[in-house]
Amino acid sequence: METAGRRVDLFQQDEQKIEGAGRTTSTALRVFRKLCERPLMTLNQVGRQTGLSFPAAAKATQTLEGIGITREITGQRRNRVFAYQRYLGILSEGTEPL
Repeated sequence: METAGRRVDLFQQDEQKIEGAGRTTSTALRVFRKLCERPLMTLNQVGRQTGLSFPAAAKATQTLEGIGITREITGQRRNRVFAYQRYLGILSEGTEPL
């Protein structure tokens, strides 16, 4: 129950951050809502899941990265994977090896 509550709080806080993103707010929100369902995605997956073109998905993901919501985790130029880090942190709590 506690994890679910923290997750909802995180989603609300981050959605408020996105609403101040300017012109890219609507596409960034579409991408963000998919990341709430699936916190690790490539740009191709983002495009398929949201119905956005590749450039629009890349721009929205860049917006989310700029405000600290996502982070690119591969370090590559192609097939990059973006992570919703704080959400993954909540999901992984208590799973550390003993």
